[in-house]
Amino acid sequence: MPAGDIPRAAGNQIMIVTRQKGIKEILKYIEGRKNIFVVGCGECSTTCKTGGEEEVKALKDTLEKEGKFVTGWCVPEAPCIAAKVKIELAKHRAQIESSDAILVMACGLGVQSVKENLRLEREVHVGCDTLFMGAIDPAGSFLEKCAACGDCVLELTALICPVTRCAKSLLDGPCGGQDKGKCEVDKNKDCAWILIYNELKKQNKLQLLKERKPPKDHSKNIKPRSLTL
Repeated sequence: MPAGDIPRAAGNQIMIVTRQKGIKEILKYIEGRKNIFVVGCGECSTTCKTGGEEEVKALKDTLEKEGKFVTGWCVPEAPCIAAKVKIELAKHRAQIESSDAILVMACGLGVQSVKENLRLEREVHVGCDTLFMGAIDPAGSFLEKCAACGDCVLELTALICPVTRCAKSLLDGPCGGQDKGKCEVDKNKDCAWILIYNELKKQNKLQLLKERKPPKDHSKNIKPRSLTL
């Protein structure tokens, strides 16, 4: 899509990137359920065009063509935030009460938040696949740049993440398969470590490549994780 067409949800350009599931898969999830309430997302899914107001309305039309009745819909500003989704769901309580199931067009966080904050016994179903945490480039492409590994090495790699951008997540330099700066796994992609080398050279910090990095501390990535402020 052209960069100018990208909605800027709450000014965010860093987001959880999703892809809308196909209608056949969605219909399989809600098989046997006639009355459906649809929940979208006013931030990430709006930007990805997978669960904004436009997509929710289009899905409503599609579901009704398939014989379902959409009791109502809403697009919380951020369904992953409990306070925001509670307020929005409360506004539509009557429509939700008349439904058999809730279909959520948001990331996995949003889906779980809707379920946990619904305050009614209703089935909650998933309308999107959650792909990755990413950023938008000037051309309007969504790019995965961080794996949220819990053990950040960006300070040593010129702010280019080898865990995410190297196909093998190597920590100490390129593999023997890189060819003329391209990745052996995908010839159309630059080798992350060549990018790191060139950037460190530009910054006069090549000495950082001589620092031996310890093995990745995977204990920092044991799931599920939590943080209390």
